[in-house]
Amino acid sequence: MKIEKMAKNLILKNGTIMDPFHGKTISGDIWLKDGKIAGVGKVDAPKDSLTIDCSGKVITHGFCDIHVHFREPGREDKETLITGSHSAMAGGFTRVCVMPNTNPPLDTPESINFIREKAEECPIYIHPIGAVTKSQNGNDLTEMGLMHNEGAVAFSDDGLPIQNGAMMRIALEYATMIDVPVINHAEDECLRAEGLMHEGIISTQLGLPGNPDLAESAMVYRDLELAQFTGARLHIPHVSSMKAVHHIREMKIKNEKITAEVTPHHLFFNDEALTSYNTNLKVAPPVRTESDRKALIDALKDGTIDCIATDHAPHTIEDKETTFDLASFGMIGLESCFGAVNKVLVHDEGLELGNVLKLLSSNPRAIMGFEQDLFSEGTDAEITILDPDVEWSFEKVHVQSRSINSPYYGEILKGKVEYTISRGQITTQLS
Repeated sequence: MKIEKMAKNLILKNGTIMDPFHGKTISGDIWLKDGKIAGVGKVDAPKDSLTIDCSGKVITHGFCDIHVHFREPGREDKETLITGSHSAMAGGFTRVCVMPNTNPPLDTPESINFIREKAEECPIYIHPIGAVTKSQNGNDLTEMGLMHNEGAVAFSDDGLPIQNGAMMRIALEYATMIDVPVINHAEDECLRAEGLMHEGIISTQLGLPGNPDLAESAMVYRDLELAQFTGARLHIPHVSSMKAVHHIREMKIKNEKITAEVTPHHLFFNDEALTSYNTNLKVAPPVRTESDRKALIDALKDGTIDCIATDHAPHTIEDKETTFDLASFGMIGLESCFGAVNKVLVHDEGLELGNVLKLLSSNPRAIMGFEQDLFSEGTDAEITILDPDVEWSFEKVHVQSRSINSPYYGEILKGKVEYTISRGQITTQLS
């Protein structure tokens, strides 16, 4: 991947322009001047403008991922804000929200300010999510108001589920004062126990301890009821089970403040993929059954699940190249995201490409309160140019992250990001 400063005048020519916010598709050009939108459709740009031929390509909004782990501060050997930014741009993402389970965690106004200031050096927009409790201990509420003033866009103890219902209630009540979402990793730790993968036939065959779908759905149900009780905004991350989908669907009928996300890997894989003991498929919550996978797809189709988020979780080779019980949970997912979800949702399931682009761009932006009308004149350009039909094999050469823990190597994906434009810079995929 090559990253360059954009020309003063740049024309994206002859593309199919898909605007997920307005739900419109037109053919034409986009003129970018000084990194901002200067015209869409028929443009009157200077004749000496640099031109990129986008014939046969789709020009759309830059993707937004509201659930990534960039590991800074504390584990820069796994990822930094800069390397994470490069990984994001390779996948077509121009804006991300970083989770607070760093070392130390993002649990003070000062730590939020650190991320916000460091992010100014990066080629994408990075927004910190603050911890709900101090040191993510589950007991003492952080200074949520002051952290929000410094730039925290949501609050979560991600990776460490808030087990105490009273603590979760207090967090939700405080969040109503600043009108931001609370995000709780939905797993009952007692029910999860020592589970390493989904509890079912495959876990029994492999001799691995199981993590039942009930561990997720019970926590989801509790959090939904607490959100209804407090009137707070609740966002449910990485939904993995049919049971959780059922609870969310029922609550959304009466509560419009509930949102939810699903990861590409929960859409792409099922628990049968773990028969190779591939530790890159060891994730939390686990990849579940084919019935669960199908339920997640149906939930995207009917709006029960609002957006796609990668849960990009870099780990070192030492963390992953070990026995399954000792391996860390998590996989990287930014570079492979579009090719994976486009294959599953558009090519296999028949969704319209425009709907998938909305799940990756305007919907997550709406959840976090970011600008969604990205093609309006004068807006800073956040643009992804992609070929929706190309078939390609995902390999390590495509990874820009500092870590390489992906289960997609050798998988045939459909649709590929070719250019990403963000903060006055443009990336070109070289392979």
